[in-house]
Amino acid sequence: KDAVQKISVSDGRILIQGPSGSGKELLAREIHRNSSRNKGNFVILDSSRINIDNFDENIFGILKRGQVVKGHLEKANDGTLFIDNVNDLPLDVQNKILRVITDQRFKRLNDTTDVTVNFRLIASTSVDLKNEVLNGNFREDLFHRINVINLNLPALIDRLSDIPLLIEYFFSIFVGNNYDFKKFIKNLDSFYSYNWPGNVRELRNLIERIAILSPGDDNERLMNIIKESVSK
Repeated sequence: KDAVQKISVSDGRILIQGPSGSGKELLAREIHRNSSRNKGNFVILDSSRINIDNFDENIFGILKRGQVVKGHLEKANDGTLFIDNVNDLPLDVQNKILRVITDQRFKRLNDTTDVTVNFRLIASTSVDLKNEVLNGNFREDLFHRINVINLNLPALIDRLSDIPLLIEYFFSIFVGNNYDFKKFIKNLDSFYSYNWPGNVRELRNLIERIAILSPGDDNERLMNIIKESVSK
């Protein structure tokens, strides 16, 4: 958390490592929000959902009947490109990404004009990329390119002190900034004693459920939802 402010003002490429659901995208968004690029787009490329058949069109864009259809790279210009689950990129796709990072330019499909881009790259992974490199599943040159700044995000069970901050943040999303969760959740013991196998994603889902099912001052109902959810 202390490093986020320093990291945000730089343009260094970032690799966020941590277990599934630990809040890697949340951290990437926070870095983008605190950066000088916050007026630009935060564009997500989820490597685990890549459709190889139309990957080039989605990432580079295409010129169709004289009309430009922008891809992820062009949409992220002057903003941030977040490559989620970067370890799932096929090797041939890794090579294409590496070329863009190196050259800062590319060509759209059906177009001969170079498109120059300037985006900040943040990548995430839930596996050890060094092992993926050793096993031949991930390009070593790409690994070093994206691993300028390395952030390891622990599982929620290993950073329970973050729970009140995360609860407040998620309540602000689902209910609004004027909602003081401390009026309704006076005792966080259930939150601290639970092991959170789904990490931050599970906590987020719980807060969304509370916001939907227990509006207003129905504290008894709220506590029943919490008790039911975290005692399973």
